[in-house]
This record gives sequence, C-alpha cells and structure tokens, in this order.
Amino acid sequence: MKHVFVFDPKAFYSQQWRMDSILDGIGQFFRTQQNPDFSIQYSRYRRNAIGIIQEEAEKAKAGDIVRIYAVGGEEILFDCLNGVAHFPNMQLAAVPFGETNDFIKIFGDDKLETFRDIPTLVNSDALPTDAIRWGVNYALNSCYIGMNAGISKRVRDMKSKLNKSSFFVFSRFSSFLNNFLTAFDKTLAAREYEISIDDRDYSGHYCLIHVANGPYHSGKLTGVADATPDDGVLDIALLKSTYPMNMLSSLRKYSKGKRPKNCIYIQAKKISVKSKNRMWIQLDNEYIRDVNVDLSVVSHAVQLVAAEGISYPIASMAGA
Repeated sequence: MKHVFVFDPKAFYSQQWRMDSILDGIGQFFRTQQNPDFSIQYSRYRRNAIGIIQEEAEKAKAGDIVRIYAVGGEEILFDCLNGVAHFPNMQLAAVPFGETNDFIKIFGDDKLETFRDIPTLVNSDALPTDAIRWGVNYALNSCYIGMNAGISKRVRDMKSKLNKSSFFVFSRFSSFLNNFLTAFDKTLAAREYEISIDDRDYSGHYCLIHVANGPYHSGKLTGVADATPDDGVLDIALLKSTYPMNMLSSLRKYSKGKRPKNCIYIQAKKISVKSKNRMWIQLDNEYIRDVNVDLSVVSHAVQLVAAEGISYPIASMAGA
C-alpha cells in the first residue's frame, strides 16, 4: 500500500508549529516500517489536490492500493474526494484540522483526536461509503440550496475580509444579521423551485433544500439526524416558505436536530432542482451558482478509512 499525505497549508494558518509536528510524526512513524512507501504533498489552491492524486495514481505500482490522507479542513477533504472517486484502487482518510469537521462528527466528538493519530489511521481499515454526485463533482456530507447556502456564503465572504480576532468579535452579530436579512429576501427565502425526487413532483416555494449523506452541518446536528453514509439513499429535507420570523424559527429548530412543522422529509436515490434564476448551492464546503442541479447517490463510491475499526452509527432523531 502506498500512503500519500496531502496537506492544506491554509488550514494551519498561524499554526505552522502544528503542521511541522504532524510532518515529524509521519517521518518518525514510517522510519520504523519495513520498506515504507509514502509521500507528502501540499495543495496550494482549490482543486490542486485532484491533479496531485492523479499523478500519484500514475506512479503507483500495478494493483497497489493508494491511500490518500486529506490533512486539513473540509476544503481539502472535498478536493481529495473528487480525486479519489475516479480511481477504484484508492482509499481516503480524513485527518481533521479544520474549523469544522462535519462528516467525521458522525463518529462522535471524542473520536476527532483518534483520526489525527497517524499510526492509528495507517493501521485502520476502510469502510464502503456513499457519496453525493452532481455531474463530475462529488460530496461526502451534504448539499444545501436556499437560505443556509446564501447565509454561509455571505458570512464566509465577510470572514475573508477580516482578521480572525475581528471576525470572532463580530461573528455572532453578523450571523444574526445575515439570518434576519436573508429571511426577508424573497429570492432566497421564498423562491419557487421545480423539484423532482425519484421522479415524483415536489415543486413549490421553499426557504431551504437540504440533501444529506451525513447528519451534521456547521458542527451541529440537523433535522436529517438519521442520515447514514452507507445506506444507499439520500436524506432530503424541504422547508416550506412561510412568514420571515417563522422561517427563522424553523431554521433554528432544524439546526438543533429537529424537524419543524413546515419540513417535508424524504429518502431517495436522486433529486433534480430547477429555478428561473441562479440558486446559491453549497456542496460540502464548495459554493456554486446555477439554475439547475441534478443530485444522485453513488453507493459505496469511496473507501473511507475508519480509525480503530469503528463503523457508522445509526443516528436517531432528537425529536420533532
């Protein structure tokens, strides 16, 4: 087996010491192994990891399994997934060092440090894991359309213009203000969508469309708390538009792992969403604008390394 560590240096902003410590740990571990086969790569810009993975696949010996370690946050995990998904002899390991690690949270907060332990990951097996496909793009965790995607993009843009300390001071106020203003923006909160789910019509006005492969978003359990990434189906929630303050209340409830009364919940294999104007679409941590999105589940699309042999739990609803 060949082991390839792909680092996202941006995930270690002002923490070079931490990245250096991980690099030292990798070197120390493989020096104790017989005939070690590993390499360390750095992703310098978005999608750079896809090219890196392709080059590593071409250099691998015939029949060898190549295990890719995405070291950083959700951005590098997304990029590595989209590189690995095209090769049948590859596995993917998430080494979580980002601000949020939504997909890995399914194993429990107490397991995050285990996924950061390189010897443990190297000696762990992989689990067959579903992925969400949109054209040539793959996502591990979720796709959001509507209010949440628009709010997240605005907050992200604001954060990029501020230093970390300034953003920390204004983050709660800015999140509240963005939520409030978005609730009164009909282009996001009350848009009409043409929706087909497993060839059944669900068209209407919605403030949020959530297509999930995992139960967490932004570090919080969502209303699709039953979502399990190895069951061969997508968990889909449609939140109907209502009065602005009611929508804010519904979103708060949804982000606490509950399903508000205006929520339609479906498990399905595919969903098509169309709009007359470009929608805000958040595919994992990637933001895209389009008028049409066709999503489907790809059963066991990737082999994801599970530290210490743990398996995917079956989440239960926190309450309606």
